[in-house]
Amino acid sequence: MDKIVINGGTPLEGTVEISGAKNAALPILMGTILTGDRCVIENVPEILDVDLTLEILEKMGAMVRRDHTTVEIDTTDIQPGKSPYELVSRMRGSTYLIGAELGRFKEAKVGMTGGCNFGIRPIDQHVKGFEALGAKVDTRGGFVEARADELVGAEVYFDVVSVGATVNVILASVFAKGTTVLENAAREPHIVDLANFLNACGANITGAGTEVIKIKGVEKLHGSSYAIIPDMIEAGTFMFAAAATGGNVKVNNVIPKHLDSISAKLTEMGVYVEELDDAIIVKRDGEMKNINVKTRPYPGFPTDMQPQMTALLCFANGDSKVTERVWNNRFRYVEELRKTGANIDIAGETAIIHGGAELVGAPMKSVDLRAGAAMVIMGLAINGRTEITDIHTIERGYDNIVKKLRALGADIRKVQIR
Repeated sequence: MDKIVINGGTPLEGTVEISGAKNAALPILMGTILTGDRCVIENVPEILDVDLTLEILEKMGAMVRRDHTTVEIDTTDIQPGKSPYELVSRMRGSTYLIGAELGRFKEAKVGMTGGCNFGIRPIDQHVKGFEALGAKVDTRGGFVEARADELVGAEVYFDVVSVGATVNVILASVFAKGTTVLENAAREPHIVDLANFLNACGANITGAGTEVIKIKGVEKLHGSSYAIIPDMIEAGTFMFAAAATGGNVKVNNVIPKHLDSISAKLTEMGVYVEELDDAIIVKRDGEMKNINVKTRPYPGFPTDMQPQMTALLCFANGDSKVTERVWNNRFRYVEELRKTGANIDIAGETAIIHGGAELVGAPMKSVDLRAGAAMVIMGLAINGRTEITDIHTIERGYDNIVKKLRALGADIRKVQIR
C-alpha cells in the first residue's frame, strides 16, 4: 500500500502534458467488442481503470497487447457473460459491457458494477433504453442480464441526462434494425469521441454532442486505428493546482473548447487564463475572488471538477458556494479537507466555503477519485506536510500525477506504507 506525501507551499511552474481521457477510453475500449476485429487505440491513459478494463476483456477472450499509451486489441473470440464478477464490481465503467454484449450478441450478463461511492447511481435509464430496443432485462441476483431475439431501432427519451445511459444505448443500438433516436442525450466530449470511434469502424451515428443522437443500424463493423481525446478533467485539475499554488503553468495537449466552463470560473476568480491552439496557460500572482458554482451536465461546470473547485476556493477571499446538481452525497470528502483547518459548511446540496482560513498540512484519506485530486491540490498549496492515503482511488483516473507534479517543481512523492 502506498501514500502520497507533499511538502506544500511551492508555486507550480512549467509545462505539463495531458493524457488521454479516462471517460472516453473506457467506453471506447468496451466498444471494441462490437467490431469482432482488431483495433489499435492510441493516447490511452496509463491508469488503473484502463488496466482493469483490459484485464476484464482478456478474461472474456480478447487478445490484448499494450505499449504504454497504445493498445492493440482483438475481440474476435470474445464471449458474452464471461466478465469476472470480482473485476467488474470494482469499476462503474464496467456497465458499458452490457450495451456492447447486447449489441453484438443480443445477450449480456454483467455483474453489478462499482466505482466511486458518492451517491445513488441507478441504471434505470440504461434499462429503459435496452427495453425500447426490444430486450428483456433482469437486474436481480447481483447481475444485469439482457436478452433479445432481435434489436429494433426505437425512440428513447432519457428522463434525466445520463452519460452512462447514453453510452450504453449507443453501444446496444449500432446493429439494431432501423434507426434509433436518443433524446435528452448527454453531450459530453467523450460521447462525441465514442461516436467518432464507432463511425471509424463503420457505424452510422449522427448528432453526438447535441441533445438528439441518431443511430442507423448497420450489418457489421470492422477494426480501426483511433486516438482518444485529451482528458479535460485532468487538464482542469492541473489548472486549479496552478491557481491554488500561485503558479504559472502551460497545460499542453488539450482542446480549449472542452475547458470553457473551467476557464470561465478561473477568470471570474481573477486568475489569468490564456487559450492557445492546443494548450492553456494559467497564471496567478494576486489574490483570488470568491465565486459561486453550480455543477451541470456538459457544457455546464463538470461534477468531476466539483471537489477540486471546493479545494481551490479555500484559498479565495470571502465566502463561496459550490452547489452539486448532478450527484447526491458528493461532499463526503469535505470532512477530510477540514483536517487542514478548512472552514467549509454543508447545507444540503451546497458547500459554503469560508475562504482565508489559516491552513496547515494534515493526513487525509482519499475517499474517491476526484476527492483525492482535491486533497492533492490542498496539499500543494498549504505550507507544511500533507499525507494522503488510499491513493489507488487517485490512480484510477490520473496518469502519473506524482511524476507530472514533480516536473512542475512540486515537493511530492509516493512512498510505501510499512
